[in-house]
Amino acid sequence: MVNGIRVSDNPEWPFGRLDGLDADDFREAAYEIFFTACRSSPGFGGRTAITYYSPSEGGDGSGSGAGHDSGNSWSPRKVPGQGVGMAVTSRVKRALGLKMLRRSPSRRANSCGSLPSSPNSGTGGSPRMNFTVPGRGRRPMTSAEIMRRQMKVTEQSDNRLRKTLMRTLVGQVLEDMNINGATFEMQQVSDTLIKLANVTEELAAKEKEIFSTSLKKWHPVAVGVAAVTLHTCYGTLLKQYLVNATSITSETVQVLERAGKLENMLVQMVVEDSVECEDGGKAIVREMVPYEVESIILGLVRQWIQDKVKIGRDILERAKDTETWNPKSKNEPYAQSAVELMKQAKEAVDNFFELPISITEDLVHNLAEGMEHVFRDYIAFVESCGSKQNYVPTLPPLTRCSQDSRFFKLWRTSSCTIGVYSDNHRFISNANQVRPSTSRGTQRLYIRLNTLHYVLSQLHAMDKTLTLNPRVVQSTTIRRSKSNLSSSISFFDQSRTAIRAAVQHVSEASAYRLVFLDSNYVFYGSLYVEDVENARIQPVLRVLKQNLTLLCAIVTERAQPMAIKEVMKATFEAYLMVLLAGGSSRVFCRSDHHMLEEDFCSLKKMFCTCGEGMVVEDVVDREAETVEGVLSLMSQSTEQLIEDFNTVVCETGQIGVASAMVQKVSMPPTTGKWSRTDPNTVLRVLCYRNDKTANLFLKKTFHLAKRRG
Repeated sequence: MVNGIRVSDNPEWPFGRLDGLDADDFREAAYEIFFTACRSSPGFGGRTAITYYSPSEGGDGSGSGAGHDSGNSWSPRKVPGQGVGMAVTSRVKRALGLKMLRRSPSRRANSCGSLPSSPNSGTGGSPRMNFTVPGRGRRPMTSAEIMRRQMKVTEQSDNRLRKTLMRTLVGQVLEDMNINGATFEMQQVSDTLIKLANVTEELAAKEKEIFSTSLKKWHPVAVGVAAVTLHTCYGTLLKQYLVNATSITSETVQVLERAGKLENMLVQMVVEDSVECEDGGKAIVREMVPYEVESIILGLVRQWIQDKVKIGRDILERAKDTETWNPKSKNEPYAQSAVELMKQAKEAVDNFFELPISITEDLVHNLAEGMEHVFRDYIAFVESCGSKQNYVPTLPPLTRCSQDSRFFKLWRTSSCTIGVYSDNHRFISNANQVRPSTSRGTQRLYIRLNTLHYVLSQLHAMDKTLTLNPRVVQSTTIRRSKSNLSSSISFFDQSRTAIRAAVQHVSEASAYRLVFLDSNYVFYGSLYVEDVENARIQPVLRVLKQNLTLLCAIVTERAQPMAIKEVMKATFEAYLMVLLAGGSSRVFCRSDHHMLEEDFCSLKKMFCTCGEGMVVEDVVDREAETVEGVLSLMSQSTEQLIEDFNTVVCETGQIGVASAMVQKVSMPPTTGKWSRTDPNTVLRVLCYRNDKTANLFLKKTFHLAKRRG
């Protein structure tokens, strides 16, 4: 019982049956997690986290002190702060939480008497006379042992866990030592090669001044032979050094630059010594295998660039598996994977300009191209959120209104306020308590928008750094002044273009999700259902205002205009679908036109005033032209609509003018692009017209079925 609540000994297992795993496996896994998490707790191995004690440490850390052998740094010692029952541990076991069993006092020490050999022993008597064997004292259990027994974990499993931790710690220590040792060794080798180059250069100078003068009697190019020999010897050592130089460092560059100077000096010696030769010393120079210092440095730089690009690629792949599109805070309303990726890219650019080499424009372009590939893939990942078609409802089949149907009988006899609304209309009674209907999925799409704009802003800063850095050596083929350098070079144009397209796509998808999915119950699912006069647009406006307010609170300022514009376009599209594809629950009369027009004007006004003019009024008017064209059709008489339909059918070439009145007209295809000049749009206005003439025309021309009440 806990606080009056009975706790079950065997709580229900929520994961179903997992083949190959039983309760013991899960128990051991839980024990390993719990034991590892409690490493720094008393009774689990110490009061602090795992620490490696070097044998060279002095003081208490060396294990020396009173009662201990100072020569043995790994000898057991009493750990300060341990309570009763805490065993004395060696530093290895203390570091890994392995407790030595504290033996009970010696039988000899606990005997009532003492051995004869003891200084305190009495004289005479048998040595076994006063010797009694007391029972072994029980050692208090440590916290780890209590936990192990409570979780029913065997000692073998516990020992296996402790040995694993021991191997892990020792492996980490050895790895650190190997890395430090390898770094120190490379530095030593680099210094040695630089000194050797100096010595080789001095030796070549002495060879030229002292020995070659005499050796010319026996060989015409004695200096050249000596230079080739020295060049080959140093080249052999340089080649061995470069085998281990897998990355570019200042030491490696210094060695290569010094080798290049030595090579130039030796080649110059050969050329000067071969002036009298017929080929000018070309034959002996060909025997000198070039060091190719510049190409080696260039290869190391390109390898460095590839390594940095690979790090960015790893971040991208990890983001595909772990990104949840939840912002870290209000100050950072974008994906953390974007922060990590752009931080790594910025560090790569900064480190690139710290390389101890001459930075050419070609190298800058190589770095920018590699990074842009990663950026474009990340942008495509952010953009992969579906399309607007995923949220647009399927168009219902076309039917004709029937005044004899049960629906219209009910519509004529029903009260205007009772019994008319479906379950979707329950929110109308609570209109003053309308809340935003933006779902978590839509909010995550907003975070994608913010992420794209964040990446775009970082690209601008990175582009500026790559363009205006003073270390960049301009190309010899293209001379540019600093004043027009920024306008002539742009490294991430393709990424910017991809971001603009992605922003458009994500804004569109989020808008259609907001309108057709999140707000469906109040918009497409309820507006003008069963009666225009009693299902006006005011509830829709309230919910839309709340949703737009939330949008402006989440989406960054730069992304808001596009996002709100797409919401407006989706709203107008939903309004058209209510009028032209609203299903059997909607019907319109010509007299409803003034109410429809008034509602749409209110809808336009809301977007014009949203966000302090976030969407320009001209843009609103331009997007509203299609809806206004359909509303103008709904204001016409049925006879005029039929005439307009025959006219547009003839204009589209489906049937001749003379035949239109006597022949059956084929059903115009549904394009989804509503327009007052589109035959399918005019036909849909007739299908939703509550009129006997329209009903008769649709029956004779297309044999459309009646609506079911």
